Amino acid sequence: MTAPDNRKDAFYQAVEATLRALGLDAEVTAAFDEKFMGGMTGTVAHLTALPQGVKKINIGQIRGEADAIALKLRYHDPDTHSARRPRGRTARALYEAVEQARVESLGARKLPGVAVNLGDALELECKARGYETVKDRTDVPIDQAIGLYLREALIGERVTASARDIVDLWKPWFKARASKNVETLLENIEDQDAFQLEALELIAALGFGDEEQDGDDDQEMDQEEQNPDDTEVNDESDSDEAEGDSQGESSDEQMDGSGEGDMEEDGAMDDEGVNGEGGEETEQPGRSMMRTDGGPGDEPAYRAFTTQHDETVLAEALCEATELARLRATLDERLASMHGAIGRLANKLQRRLLAQQSRSWEFDLEEGLLDCAKLSRIVTNPMMPLSYKMEKETEFRDTVVSLLIDNSGSMRGRPIMVAAMSADILARTLERCGVATEVLGFTTRAWKGGQSRESWLAQDRPSTPGRLNDLRHIVYKTADMPYRRARNNLGLMLREGLLKENIDGEALLWAHKRLLARPEQRRILMVISDGAPVDDSTLSANPRNYLERHLIDVVGWMETKSDVDVIAVGIGHDVGRYYQRAVTISDAEQLGGTMLEQLTELFGEEDKTNRAATARRGRGRGRGRGRHAA
Repeated sequence: MTAPDNRKDAFYQAVEATLRALGLDAEVTAAFDEKFMGGMTGTVAHLTALPQGVKKINIGQIRGEADAIALKLRYHDPDTHSARRPRGRTARALYEAVEQARVESLGARKLPGVAVNLGDALELECKARGYETVKDRTDVPIDQAIGLYLREALIGERVTASARDIVDLWKPWFKARASKNVETLLENIEDQDAFQLEALELIAALGFGDEEQDGDDDQEMDQEEQNPDDTEVNDESDSDEAEGDSQGESSDEQMDGSGEGDMEEDGAMDDEGVNGEGGEETEQPGRSMMRTDGGPGDEPAYRAFTTQHDETVLAEALCEATELARLRATLDERLASMHGAIGRLANKLQRRLLAQQSRSWEFDLEEGLLDCAKLSRIVTNPMMPLSYKMEKETEFRDTVVSLLIDNSGSMRGRPIMVAAMSADILARTLERCGVATEVLGFTTRAWKGGQSRESWLAQDRPSTPGRLNDLRHIVYKTADMPYRRARNNLGLMLREGLLKENIDGEALLWAHKRLLARPEQRRILMVISDGAPVDDSTLSANPRNYLERHLIDVVGWMETKSDVDVIAVGIGHDVGRYYQRAVTISDAEQLGGTMLEQLTELFGEEDKTNRAATARRGRGRGRGRGRHAA
């Protein structure tokens, strides 16, 4: 082992020892991951690994992450917290943010070194979220904003530079509604029960106390109405594909084995943040990914019976190059008939994006390029200043779009064909506009359970085992891969035997994790599905709404606590019961146009501030040219 490795191991050991001491928990251990998930799973704290070229702030970041988890272990009582947790999504997100601000403030007030570490971690987190460039308070989720505001108010010190603008933008709004509540919170910071009562008052004062509840009973009833149809579709697909699977599955397995070397490093789906052990302990201290408890009642927490057989695989590892080329030729034939309508929408999206990235000029400068419109003034009075101009790029946030496609058996036929066509058109269009795009798919490796189910049967069928199938997550195109290299991969969606069952919640977490690892400031996740998550093996051994409840929890967390914009397109089924931003189409041919229209609207919303500023500059230049002409 080299000397640098020795120093790194010594640092990790010191962080883990400090975590145990500060958290007053001798059982907790630390796991360091380059693709940071965050929070706790059981007794394991997940922390960022040291990067190459370590800097002082990286060390402070990891210490800050560990301190945030330790402080929650030390000062947070899960039972007290759970007893008062509101059920509305925004109210619940605010409730979690307020409690995290309390425990971090207690540590920062008592231990100056902890305050420095928390500050370092917060600074890097805010930079990763792009908070340095935020100009409008609506660009920041309210729960994250109030967490920053309360951290400053409870500690009594200014937040870090990257978070300062966020606090200043939101402070007038908070003060007008809840200044007295913040004072009361400060008085009760040592008493969690009293503090959380005041936190509920704060949430009510902000206007979220009477937020609509999640409606668990209605969801369960809807699930029972929808599952028979979905199950019937999968059963029909099972019988239709029996012969294809018997021949194709063996070749799939052989190719899977030969393609292991090509599997992406982040893909083994052994993400412990998904598979909590249950109860309140799965609520992750620190900056958590999501809660995995099943909600009120005695329903079990979501988990996988085993992740040993899951895989994330590149599309080219699942199919021979010659077959990919043949499938691509089939896709091209179908694309030829749809270029007209979808091409017009693609051009519309391209114009919108290029307009956002267009450049403008600043006039009347003392240096820069000579302004030809003012040559006469220079001739008559060479000493006259302000005769130059300079080109300026309009502010445009770098964007990445991830397209997550349901590769379940019920998508067979025209739906998966049009999904592949739309992915192709979207990838080409966004690449021309300079927007990074990745295309992902999700299914399972087997019908009605695979090796996961066999392991469960071998262990005498323990009750409520959790997810009982082997995940297959497919990367058709990475965000950094040029379209020309991924072109043939998109044809894989048309391959017989590929489409099986769908476990949506874990697929969304996987796609979300990939987006968070991207450097772009804005991240968009578009999901295409034709209904509720269905896996016969899992649903036969767990409650009938087991997969649906997990999907609802994941989507709720993303929409309230994540910076990723989520859009859903449902084919033949209303997915609006899961997603706030959702559209439903009855005809698969509408899919391509709907995707592009949704993205066009989303980019249009993002550009409102820029359009207003451009209009003001245009009016100012118009007045200036008028005076010059006169």
